[in-house]
Amino acid sequence: MEFKARVIELARQPGTSVAAVALANGLNANMLRRWVHEAATGGDESKTAATRIAPALASFVQLPMPELAQHPAPDARPVQPATPAAVVQQPVDIAVEIHRGSTTVHAKLPTDDRSAVWLREVLG
Repeated sequence: MEFKARVIELARQPGTSVAAVALANGLNANMLRRWVHEAATGGDESKTAATRIAPALASFVQLPMPELAQHPAPDARPVQPATPAAVVQQPVDIAVEIHRGSTTVHAKLPTDDRSAVWLREVLG
């Protein structure tokens, strides 16, 4: 209890960050804020809240749940997206310019795996 009282007093100091006090003392900032609030109101609100909730929990009544309707299993085959005939994928080329010293290399490469391998080797 001495520790709790000390950190509450530290957190109450003007211009002091509760989060900083909590962090410096290995505490959760929300827990320290609750402690400060409880100290200011003169009571342990968590205990009084628990006593208010306990009767409600004791009166819990389980309600019957309706049976779920049985539906046929969906078709598991993958659906191919419809592609319009007018849309044709054209190969895309990339332009590469590499500077090494006084030498400049210009290359126009297709976007494929071989070009990626070549670039990795050249740029090494």
